Order: sequence, then structure tokens, then C-alpha cells
Amino acid sequence: MHGFIRTSGSFAALALLASAAHGIDQTVVELAPPDSIEVPIVLLVDLRSGQTLLEKEATRRFMPASITKVMSAFVAFEMIEAGELNERQQFVFRPESAEKWRSVGSTMFLDAGESVPVWLLLRGITSVSANDASIVLAEGATGSVEAWTERMNAEARRLGMNDSHFNTPNGWMDEGRTFTSARDLERLARAIITRHPEKYARYFGQIGLEHKGIAQPNHDPITGKVRGADGIKTGFTNEAGFGFLGSAERNGTRLVLVVAGADRARARDKLSRELIEWGFAAFDRQLLYLADQVVAEAKVQDGSRRHVDLVPAAPIHVAVLRGSNPDISMRLKYDGPIRAPFDEGDEIAELELTVAGMPTSRIPLVARQTVDEANAFERIWNGVAGWFS
Repeated sequence: MHGFIRTSGSFAALALLASAAHGIDQTVVELAPPDSIEVPIVLLVDLRSGQTLLEKEATRRFMPASITKVMSAFVAFEMIEAGELNERQQFVFRPESAEKWRSVGSTMFLDAGESVPVWLLLRGITSVSANDASIVLAEGATGSVEAWTERMNAEARRLGMNDSHFNTPNGWMDEGRTFTSARDLERLARAIITRHPEKYARYFGQIGLEHKGIAQPNHDPITGKVRGADGIKTGFTNEAGFGFLGSAERNGTRLVLVVAGADRARARDKLSRELIEWGFAAFDRQLLYLADQVVAEAKVQDGSRRHVDLVPAAPIHVAVLRGSNPDISMRLKYDGPIRAPFDEGDEIAELELTVAGMPTSRIPLVARQTVDEANAFERIWNGVAGWFS
């Protein structure tokens, strides 16, 4: 079902409807986005509003190289939360695996037969992009690389990463059998940051790793160089070129960026830093709805009540270019009536937010009330009420 909950209006007008006001820095900034001509794939998303601030070929499939390791980390985090994996577990670098993977590409310099705890493997994967650590974790946690990549692809499907497939745990060259898109990587970044904030903070955005007396730096182009930056992962192979999935947070606003397919590390790194700075500086952000503030209501079928209130799970903000006053429209979308039963907090609708000149964003709305299946009396009453509504 589709319904306008508010027709188009200006940013200034919508700001008057906000539940709280925020101070706005009036510093003059460059509103034009940074030049991305050297990088074929670009995406910049404001996670708080769900808005895409800039995109180029965001659904184009490409080889992610070591950015693949973010999905391996996500699988591990999910397994830890489910009790299937413990960070203190020790896994051994199998001799047959060491023969193939010892000191190949980015590495922790693990030796055959070396026993390593899960937490250290994850540090190696997220900080220095260790290919050997990825193999040890995959084989130790699920028994084989094949079983691990099955978990990776299952998680990708669950997250709606429909343009992705993972054939390796580490993104090593495989003739294009591992691929993804910028939009899918944004979904992955959103999931790992929001579902596992403590693990994300513990493992990503570290300056490097020292293991067995060998110190290696993290080659993340924004962490330690851009205020608020905390990851996420670079990638490079001759097949893939230079890519980066990154994120930074300032004053409650978190940005996620993807750059991919660059032919030079310098071009990737420069654009990544410029995109983050532009994304924070060039936009005003205004609160539209508080968390748990009723946005609209949806019809309910065969439930203990005929309607349910729809609320955002988190505050809804809107970002617009500074100094502009664009038309903004919002549309409610859900497949309805919503069939009961469902619980408070279940995601049952979306709010489409469109700012003129920017791509449409979709913000999930959840049920404010639990609605049970209707009993016999309630079914009769609902039927009678339906005649008069």
C-alpha cells in the first residue's frame, strides 16, 4: 500500500515541524562534491537519515579484493553472538593450508601448526588484512573454506546483498567469482556497525598490529587522518584495482563511503578523505521525527485491533545542501493490510523520503503496539466496523 503522509514542502517548512532544533554552523564550505573522475564507483550515504549523498555506479558489480574480509568479520561476529564461536577459542594453522597460504599477500606471518585465538585472528583480519588469518578462522570455525563461504553467502542474502557472491574468505584473486556492489557494501557496513557496535569499535579502526615481533600498519586512508573516522577496510588486487569501504561519525551523524576500481592508491585515498569531509561539511541536518514518535498508522487484518501506529526505531533526520531550500516529500509504503499477529518493534513499513535533487531514501518503520490474532468476537466486530468505515 502507498500513501502520502505529507505532500511536498520546503526544507524550511519541514524544519518547523521538527520536534527539536539543532544549532547550525554557518561556516562557508564548498558545496560541490569532490572530483571523482579517477574512480569509477563511488557511494556516500548518511546512515542516520538513510540518504544517499552521492553515488556513481552504485549497483555496478565489481571485485572487492580484501574488502571481502568485512563479510568474514561479520559472519564471525554473528557466530559469537549466537554462541557458536568464542573469541578465546584457539584454532591451528593446518599444515596443508599453510603450504598454500603462508605469507601469501597481506599476512600475519603465521606458521604451520601455530595455534591462534579467535580474537587475534580477527585483529589480523581487520587491522592488517591477513589472508592467512582469514583461512585459519574459516577452517577452524566451520571446518572448511567451502562451509565458511556458504555462511558468508547466506548472510549476504539475509542482508539483501543481491549483487554479491563470496567465493573466498579473504578476497584473493579468483577470476571474478567473488563480487559485490557499492550498495551491497553499504548494507554490510550498516549491519556490522548497528548490530555489533562494541565489536566494530574493538576490531576496526585500529592503527595496526604487532605479532611475533613484527609490527605492521593499517593502510586505512581515513582512520587517524580524518576526525571521527573508525574504519573500515581497504582492498587491492591486480584484478580489482584499489577500493575502500570506510566510515566516520561526528556528533551523531555517521557516514559510510565506498570507492572502488581506482587504478592508483593515491586517487582512492585522496577521494576517500575528501568525500568524508564534504559529507559532513556541505549538509545541514534537521530532526524530523523522534524515535517512537508516531509517523502514521497502518491497517491491520484479522487482528485484535484494526490499526497500528508506525514509529521509527531511531530518530529520523533529513540532510540538505547548506543554503538550499529544496522540496521534500514523504510517502508511506507497506504491504497491507498488515496481517496479525506481530510484535511491538517489528519492521512492517517504510517511509520514503525524497529531497529534490537527491536519490530517494527508505527508512524502516516499526509497530508501536503488539497486535495479537483476533478472537471470534473481535473478528465479528472488525467485520461490522468494516461495513461502516
